[in-house]
Amino acid sequence: MKRGNNNLTGLLFGSFNPIHTGHLIIANYFIQYSDIEEIWFVVSPQNPLKTREGLLKEKDRFDLVCRAIEDNPLFSPCDLELKMGTPSYSYKTIEKIQADFPEKEFALIIGSDNLDEFDRWKNYEKIMNMIRIYVYPRGRGTNSGFLDHPGVKLFQAPKIEISSTFIRKAIRAGKDPRYFLPRRVLDKIRQQGYYRQD
Repeated sequence: MKRGNNNLTGLLFGSFNPIHTGHLIIANYFIQYSDIEEIWFVVSPQNPLKTREGLLKEKDRFDLVCRAIEDNPLFSPCDLELKMGTPSYSYKTIEKIQADFPEKEFALIIGSDNLDEFDRWKNYEKIMNMIRIYVYPRGRGTNSGFLDHPGVKLFQAPKIEISSTFIRKAIRAGKDPRYFLPRRVLDKIRQQGYYRQD
């Protein structure tokens, strides 16, 4: 069993609109197959590289994250970025987290599709020098030159092609997304009528 004292916490950023089983599978993979001891789900107010179209309110997305992970003691919701205002830049959030938790070491978890456009992130060079970056395969994979950076590591995690966009479209179309979402998340979405229309 790999549980040890290295105290490495994985940071999984996202709008989680909504959180789905793909997010949980990736998070669990890193708990089981890397040196990460716990995962924080950092809910973002809005990705600066995406539009707000169809974006559920911050408190509702955070609530869905809490519901999705409440039965796993190695997963924790993090609303710090929601309190920092918009636009939300990852480097600022990472700086804040590192300052607030100096006893911990952190790794940023991103998909290979994000690595391919990492140079579009605000102060991306600073991020690469301030935190380890753990990458999981997504989409067509990556030939990114960023993989040569000593702080970047690509993992052979299962490729999960579920997306929040797909789930929102399915709900609007009246489809049953029950196996794409944790049951508690789906129940809340149905109860509140989330995503029935943008």
